[in-house]
Parts: sequence; C-alpha cells; structure tokens
Amino acid sequence: MRLTTKGRFAVTAMMDIALRDAAGPVSLASVSERQKISLSYLEQLFGKLRRVNLVDSMRGPGGGYSIAQPLNQVTIADIVHAVDERLDATQCSGREDCQGEHRCMTHELWTTLNAKMFEYLASVTLGELVEQQRQKLAVQPVPVAIRDKRPRRRNSREKAVAAA
Repeated sequence: MRLTTKGRFAVTAMMDIALRDAAGPVSLASVSERQKISLSYLEQLFGKLRRVNLVDSMRGPGGGYSIAQPLNQVTIADIVHAVDERLDATQCSGREDCQGEHRCMTHELWTTLNAKMFEYLASVTLGELVEQQRQKLAVQPVPVAIRDKRPRRRNSREKAVAAA
C-alpha cells in the first residue's frame, strides 16, 4: 500500500499553482522546473485534472493553468481520485479473493485502512495546505549579507576616477 508518484506529483503541482496563480496562469514548464517533475508527466496529469474541472487552462503566450475552484473546496482526495490513483491496502484490490476464492483473515483490517486513508485525504483541502506552506515561508529566516567593515582598498581604476 502506498500513494504512488501520480498522486503525490498531482498534489505537489496543484499546490505549486495555487501558490502562484494570483499573478495569472502558471505554466507547466515552470512547475516542472521548480518541482523537478517531468513536463510530459505533468501534461498527462493536468489533462486528467482539467477533465474533472479542478484546473482551467489558457493557451498562448502568458498561458498556463490556474485552479478552477475555490481552494477550500478542493480536497486532496479530489486530486488523487482525478488522476486515477487508487489507495488500496488490500492484497486482492478489493475483490475479496485474497486466498484463491476466499477472503483473507485480515481483509477487514485493510479495507478499514483504505476507508480511513480516503477519509483523511477528503478532510484536507488544498487551501489548508497552501496556507500551511505560506506560513512556513513567512517564518523562514531571510539570509542577510554580512558587510565587511574594514576599509576597502581601491583598485587602480577607482584611484584614477577619484583623482580626476
């Protein structure tokens, strides 16, 4: 059981766009560069996200993608489901034939885990994740250049300009 790259990358790319689309559509090439995700893979994922109206696309210069719905109405489960990601901890993929024609002894355990994972992802919105990320970015220390207070020696060009 695991969330594959398809679901993780879709959520990551949606967050990237949500953090930046106030300035207009965001190109997948820029998302690809920032997040180190293949552009062709992003194009496949965003085709699926567009079909379920999670993103809008705009063609041409200055085009790209923007989030189509209010961020607090888009759940992580919506995103994961849109890219055909299955969260399934069972060995039988829910067919109840774990051991030949019968269910295994732990089938209920794994199906309950599936339900809990989906319930959790459905409880988290893209808006919440974006806000958490913005708060993290706001508290990160900004590097400050330390200025050397010793007098700087002038090079020959600076001396000539000063003498003129």
